[in-house]
Amino acid sequence: MFSSQDHQFMSQAIALAKRGQYTTSPNPNVGCVIVKDGVVVGEGYHVQAGEPHAEIHALQAAGKKALGAVAYVTLEPCSHQGRTPPCALALVKAGVSKVIAAMQDPNPLVSGNGLALLEKAGIATRHGLLSAEAGALNAGFVQRMTKQKPFVRVKMAASLDGRTAMASGESQWITGAAARADVHRLRATSSAVMTGIGTILDDNPSLTVRTKPADYEHEVRQPIRVVCDSQLRIPESANLFKQPGETWVMTCSSDRSKIAVLEKLGAKVYQFEAKDGRLPLPSVLTRLAELEVNDLMVEAGATLSGQIVQQGLADELWLYLAPQFLGSDARGLFNMPGLDVMADKINLNVKQVRCVGQDLRIIAELV
Repeated sequence: MFSSQDHQFMSQAIALAKRGQYTTSPNPNVGCVIVKDGVVVGEGYHVQAGEPHAEIHALQAAGKKALGAVAYVTLEPCSHQGRTPPCALALVKAGVSKVIAAMQDPNPLVSGNGLALLEKAGIATRHGLLSAEAGALNAGFVQRMTKQKPFVRVKMAASLDGRTAMASGESQWITGAAARADVHRLRATSSAVMTGIGTILDDNPSLTVRTKPADYEHEVRQPIRVVCDSQLRIPESANLFKQPGETWVMTCSSDRSKIAVLEKLGAKVYQFEAKDGRLPLPSVLTRLAELEVNDLMVEAGATLSGQIVQQGLADELWLYLAPQFLGSDARGLFNMPGLDVMADKINLNVKQVRCVGQDLRIIAELV
């Protein structure tokens, strides 16, 4: 059994880990608290890939007081040489007496090995304290490691009658300022943002984080922009190419001249074999996982969003509903043909309903 004090210090470590949620990708969010005689002597969190991990920051803060202390860490300390040296060895060198981890690392290079290394050095270990909370904080990292796909969140904004734009395509703005700021926060926590070529041609979006979240402590990290464009119709004048950060284009085209033009604009182009004349979305997601994308936000039109939902590729739906009606001639929320009888319906499990300004935000998952 874990004590109430154990819960208190692990909760503190999880709160620290959240402070890195906008910057750590492709690494997980990790927090660490070092406690001696019931008093916190050091704490830290992972800020950015390639920089010191949470344990190192906490050990540096603790100094010599780490000797004989207990380290609370939200993820099993790493035991391998990655972008930085192994944290498990640093804990051994510092002479901590015990390490409590919220969860084991799902990375097969680490899983169990970090705790085993500590135990071999005579350091007591336990894990499982607030594991659900720690896992939720790193849903994308866990899924990439265990299922080789990103955690996919499909975001859509609509009126109460399920319309996303007028028949002409006019859609700015359906939702209010608070909901739009919330979308920027979701972008900021995402490794990448995906859209379809139809949205590029209709709206010419930038897909950047332009509203700094209130709890954002560091420089804005722009998510990678991913465009699904099977025939390479994306124009050279697209706003995506004028923004900071990376743009990746997923295509079935082998037009080398167009690919060369896009690469000259700074884009990375990834080619796939077409399936039924379309991009094979499961293969695209697998490739994104291989490219270390943890959390993928989909901001697309009814066609691409509908395909992702209908193919069961969405992990969560983020639906922003505005208190207005756009009428029967306006554009619909999802294009999902073939649902002809009630038995074909796609069921959702609503996880959260919350007002964001005047709008309603519904977070749901596929059943």
